[in-house]
Amino acid sequence: MEMQVAAAPPAEGLFAPRYRAPTLGAVALIALHAFEALAITTAMPTAAQSLDGLPLYALAFAATLASSVVGMVACGRWADRRGPHAPLTHGIVWFSIGLLVAGLAPSMAVLLLGRVVQGFGGGLMSVALYVAVGRVYPPALRVRVFAAFAGAWVVPAIVGPTISGLIVEHLGWRWVFLLVPVVAVLAATMVLPALRAITPLPDPMDEAGAASRERHRLAWAIAAAASALLLHWGGQQRGWLAALVLVLAAVALLICMHRLLPRGTLSAARGLPTVIAMRGIVASVFYGTEVFLPLLLSRERGLSPTMAGAALTIGAVGWSAGSWYRGRMVDPSPARVVQTGMALLTLGLAVATLAVFPTMPLAFALVGWVIAGVGVGTVFPSISALTLELSPPAQQGVNSSALHLSDALFTATVLAVVGSLFSALLEHSPMAAYLCGFAITTALAAIGTAVGGRVRPAATL
Repeated sequence: MEMQVAAAPPAEGLFAPRYRAPTLGAVALIALHAFEALAITTAMPTAAQSLDGLPLYALAFAATLASSVVGMVACGRWADRRGPHAPLTHGIVWFSIGLLVAGLAPSMAVLLLGRVVQGFGGGLMSVALYVAVGRVYPPALRVRVFAAFAGAWVVPAIVGPTISGLIVEHLGWRWVFLLVPVVAVLAATMVLPALRAITPLPDPMDEAGAASRERHRLAWAIAAAASALLLHWGGQQRGWLAALVLVLAAVALLICMHRLLPRGTLSAARGLPTVIAMRGIVASVFYGTEVFLPLLLSRERGLSPTMAGAALTIGAVGWSAGSWYRGRMVDPSPARVVQTGMALLTLGLAVATLAVFPTMPLAFALVGWVIAGVGVGTVFPSISALTLELSPPAQQGVNSSALHLSDALFTATVLAVVGSLFSALLEHSPMAAYLCGFAITTALAAIGTAVGGRVRPAATL
């Protein structure tokens, strides 16, 4: 059915007395995640080169995404049965421990271990927050909540990469990891008390059967994470071993995705399956480009970490602007909004790719990344609101988990493919290495534009 947004504003806003505490707490936690993501993306080129781990650069991001799959699956039914407070608490703790391990890492291998632990905690956090939105806010306010989440990226987007670049230049890259847990503790003191009062919903499913299915899903999640990591490892090998590992890992990952995601997701069946698929497409396209953009600007174009991080700032501001505008649309067509946003993302990536060529001004990268950010900011709130709207209350945790699973699995897969090609081509032709990766993400964005109209269930046609 069509997503309806009331023409008149609701009687209560996000900061009405009963919503003020959860809104402030959740937005603070999203802002923390925004700072962490942008700051570490800015610092990672220096960290990888310092630890002699440039071939594993993409894996440093994919490891976090792969392990987040386990956290997302573990959180889905847990949050539905017990409420979001407990999984969110665990998520913040594991997230912080992983950052500390990465910040103190003596080698790239230990840094990767820290990123795995951090990803597990992040998976718990992301799903728990979505369940909290579904349980606390009425449908008319949910798209505004998700727009506020995007708006929470504004300040971190403006100051995060710059602060991270300055920390890297004057204190060292390790402090970028070590300072984030301090902020996490502060955010936790705001959001957790607001969620303590959320009570579990009655579970219509047979408890024994549900527990058995959840154990199976958790096993598939662990297998998916292992397959994604194996796919990355295979991409670093050469010869027949590489081919064998890549084929086996790709097949295993595809099977795991089929078992973890709602039926019809991989074939973009109309309605919720396409909504879930679109989350994976848009996230993998944007993130699969974003992790390589600072590396291109610093390593190939000679910018300092601070200046390279400015590109991420510009993109995140564009994302926030797109989400701000989306939150104020009246009676939008979800399909039209998604397709328009994906078209902007495709255009932005095509323009940003021109920065690969040394003769092209760096302004192309900045302008293109702003356009791409506006496109993603338009799409993300629509997908998030549609997921909750098309989900019964007792299944919002499971479907929110599937939404984030799609995000992590698609992105880990794209990073594996792009990272493998990048590693293979970097020594021979850096330009070809970057150009190949950007071409893949741009083509995937174009595919997303084509299938975005299928977010409407068949009954509304």
